[in-house]
Amino acid sequence: MDLDFDRDTMAETGAPLRAADVRRDAAVPERPAEPRRDTGGGRGHDRLRAVGAGAGALSLTWLVFGWIAPFDGLIGFVTVAYVLFLALYAVLVALDEDGPAVRDRIAAAAVHSIAFLLLSTLAFIVLFTMWSGREALSHLNFYVEDMAEAGPLDPLTKGGIVHAVVGTLVQITLALSVTLPLGLATAVFLAETRGAFTRFVRTVVEAMTALPSIVAGLFVYAALILGLGVPTSGFAASMAISVMMLPIVIRASDVVLRVVPGSLREASLALGASTWRTVWHVVLPTARSGLATALILGSARGLGETSPVLITAGATTHLNADPFSGPQVSLPLATFNLIRSPQLTMVARGFGAAAVLMVVVLVLFAFGRYLGRARKGR
Repeated sequence: MDLDFDRDTMAETGAPLRAADVRRDAAVPERPAEPRRDTGGGRGHDRLRAVGAGAGALSLTWLVFGWIAPFDGLIGFVTVAYVLFLALYAVLVALDEDGPAVRDRIAAAAVHSIAFLLLSTLAFIVLFTMWSGREALSHLNFYVEDMAEAGPLDPLTKGGIVHAVVGTLVQITLALSVTLPLGLATAVFLAETRGAFTRFVRTVVEAMTALPSIVAGLFVYAALILGLGVPTSGFAASMAISVMMLPIVIRASDVVLRVVPGSLREASLALGASTWRTVWHVVLPTARSGLATALILGSARGLGETSPVLITAGATTHLNADPFSGPQVSLPLATFNLIRSPQLTMVARGFGAAAVLMVVVLVLFAFGRYLGRARKGR
């Protein structure tokens, strides 16, 4: 029914107008269409601003270093150029945008530049290590032989690092067998309980995070080798490595477990499950991916340790797969010993050992992510 006809009919019959009819009849002012904001950071004029600011910063920096001030050095040149780039970029953005947009663009430029710096540093380290050890990595004997029959003057066709690879794998396996149950149990205790003792344990774990590796090696040397008579071996080295890995695993696992929603715990307890079954069947499976990441972080810390292995396991050029008898070397320690040599062939072997260590870390990282990946549909 038409609204005007309805109003005329009610006026003729004397029926009072309802408030709803008046509100419907009132004119609603139309809002002006608000322009859409482009939140993407890759617009064409932004790229032109960045290119222009970069060119201007390089030119001004070259002018300052070459003609105005007696400055020198690559680090100073890059620092001054970066500061000038941010200043010029802010000026160019301020010509067309308001204050919040300028701050947003400057923050985005700073974040992207820091990310680029980190990625460039990582790429430089990897490529430099691979390139410096390319001569040793190209020989098959480098992967299947030890250094028992090779000397400093022998060519790269003789000797290898299989003894260091085996020692690293044995030591990290023993360290994980100790760190995994202790770290997860402690993290569950910190996440699921409250009290003064919990705060004390968390304080001790936080203090152990900054523990120097040499102190951990000396502790194991005094407690196991001198105190209990354990021989210098890969087992003692793995215990020292586990001391370094344990606080990392506990802290990271504690954070991951506390992120698990409390509603999941409450639902499990409401269904009649005990606290132990709730933790085992609800909390740990939910945080499995994060726990795998915590284990990877701890393993990466343990794989790179040198001084604890040197103190507790010694150094050897022979292959020793028995962690309970005799000295046992690891890849970081072998790299340290080889790099110190004045012979170029030994230095190439040292860089090759470092490259193999990076590959081992990458493989363990991929394997840990695969184990921690949530199953489809769960």
